[in-house]
Order: sequence, then structure tokens, then C-alpha cells
Amino acid sequence: MTYIVTENCIMCKYMDCVEVCPVDCFYEGENMLVIHPDECIDCGVCEPECPAEAIKPDTESGLDKWLALNTEFAEKWPNITVNREQAEDAEKYDGEEGKFEKYFSDKPGQGD
Repeated sequence: MTYIVTENCIMCKYMDCVEVCPVDCFYEGENMLVIHPDECIDCGVCEPECPAEAIKPDTESGLDKWLALNTEFAEKWPNITVNREQAEDAEKYDGEEGKFEKYFSDKPGQGD
């Protein structure tokens, strides 16, 4: 099992989760974070830290797409270990349906 970041992170990108991760397995895209599944030690400390409830264990059904996305972009995006300010309008997007199709960007974030 590993933890993965799902759709609700898109356009919210709260970063509370990155500072609690003991193995620094978060990677930053332009408008979301991902977890490197091979680096995650399944400790689960990040899951309750996410205000958007976007972090899920990969054992939940229907998350294959998100496991693949986390795996792919953790290899491409820079590592992030410090909490920075969330997007100004994060709360506006929190819980919105269909964010992947509307807003996902494959561009990297700034990282550390």
C-alpha cells in the first residue's frame, strides 16, 4: 500500500502534508502535488493533514488513474519538503467536480 494524491488537490495545493512527511516523497506540479509511491513508507501522517482530503490510500477502489498519475509525475516534478502558502483561491476550488479535465497542468512547480 501507498498513499496517493487525488483530484481534489488540483487548484488547491495545500502544502500542510509536505512538512509532516518523514521521507520527503512529495513532488510539486504547477497546480497540485503528487506522492512518489516507491518512496512512500505508508505511515499515513500526511492524510489527516490535507484540508482538501485529497490524500488517499491506494487500496481504495477506483484510484488506479491517480496511482499512475502520481507515479508518472513524481519522476518529472521537483521534490517539495517545505510548506508554502496555498493558492489564494484554493477554497473556491475545494470540492469542485471534474477538476482534472478542467485544470490539470503537467508543468512542474518550483519545488524547494
